[in-house]
Amino acid sequence: MCKRSRFLASFLFLSFLLISSVAFAQLFNDKVDYAAGSGAYSVYCADLDGDLDKDLAVANYTGTSVSILKNNGDGTFQTKVDYTTGTLPTSVFCADLDGDLDMDLAVANVTSNTVSILKNNGDGTFQTKVDYATGSGARSVFCADLDGDTDLDLAVANYTGTSVSILKNNGDGTFQAKTDYAVGSGPRVIYCADLDGDTDLDLAVANSGTNNVSVLKNNGDGTFQAKVDYAAGTGARSVFCVDLDGDTDKDLAVANYGASTVSIFKNNGDGTFQFGVNYSTGNAPASVYCVDLDDDDDLDLAVANYTSSSVSTLRNNGDGTFLAKVDFASGSGAMSVFGADLDGDSYVDLAVANQNGNNVSILLNATTYFAEGPDLTKANSFLLRQNYPNPFNPVTTIEYSLPRRSKVVIEVFDILGRRVRQLINESKSAGIYTVIWDGTKHSGIPVSTGIYFYRIQAGDFVQTKKMLLVK
Repeated sequence: MCKRSRFLASFLFLSFLLISSVAFAQLFNDKVDYAAGSGAYSVYCADLDGDLDKDLAVANYTGTSVSILKNNGDGTFQTKVDYTTGTLPTSVFCADLDGDLDMDLAVANVTSNTVSILKNNGDGTFQTKVDYATGSGARSVFCADLDGDTDLDLAVANYTGTSVSILKNNGDGTFQAKTDYAVGSGPRVIYCADLDGDTDLDLAVANSGTNNVSVLKNNGDGTFQAKVDYAAGTGARSVFCVDLDGDTDKDLAVANYGASTVSIFKNNGDGTFQFGVNYSTGNAPASVYCVDLDDDDDLDLAVANYTSSSVSTLRNNGDGTFLAKVDFASGSGAMSVFGADLDGDSYVDLAVANQNGNNVSILLNATTYFAEGPDLTKANSFLLRQNYPNPFNPVTTIEYSLPRRSKVVIEVFDILGRRVRQLINESKSAGIYTVIWDGTKHSGIPVSTGIYFYRIQAGDFVQTKKMLLVK
């Protein structure tokens, strides 16, 4: 190859890298901060008032409260309303605990050794807390159907108790006495997911004292086998379970507070894991969240960094390996990060709870470089096509056509007619579009195997089709 050709090839390659880097670096707008309570420690995004947009619930560590910030519909938020919790709340989870289709709150309280349940009145206001005993130092709570009876149980990581507590739901949002299982030392965060492919939900626990992750497999009835530990980085602080490499099983992402890294553990397909691969983050990562940030259908990483007061984003190469981090400023003392579409544009935004700033930072997704656009082939009529693949696990694509600009709503329902997820709610120009469903509820919890229905409403056009999720 001549010098001129080598130069041109090098120039084009570097230009491509530069364009890709700039596009991802500009993924988020500058943060906008909203006041929360004292010591904002954990944030969760969910539709709390039934208006289809995502609101914020924030656990306030030194405020002994949870703050609710309602969305105005455009990713801006109203002034907080506070509700009393147990002492020193460190984790909040939003889920329908009593089966009335609205989102209730579960809050882990580290000093009072309890989990507080606050039931939703149906409008995003909440009843007085009811407390349930956990192990010592309740640090994290996750709501999931652990015993296969369709209601949501509680899994709680107990920091000073070196255990997890399982509290089974009675079906009405009240809970049975805890059952404890041993994990590593200093458990900080717990996550429930089907790790071994048998359709029930197992446990993954990040242990900051022993620098590892404990995996506890479900026996199928909400009881659990003895832990198996996997070495992570120093100060393993947070864990997230999701398919990162596209092989349909759930991998682990672990934020290591003391090492300033995130460890990726690929699943062997049976709930055992390969050695962790580490990627650099900001200083003192306290939380990791996995979600598609750049709209390319694989799952990227968002990491809240406490000391550097930032969020690190690591883009997935599509195979569960990751590009170098790109950092975005948050408020002071970033402790928790959550990814959700907050402004209704179908792209994932970030909410960050800042312990030292006593606030929540909102970073709206600003990317257009990776944004999905319409197929400009003219659509002659409204049309909803059959999803593909079908059956699927866990991701499927839905294609639809618009002959003219229309307000489009696409929703997924279960076989009982209950809405599971809203995929689209916005105006779109004429064209042929696709939308992805990843098999999760609007809360981010994976749905179970079964028949689901997806429905489009575009102007006066309404059509429904059936799909099958098989795990």
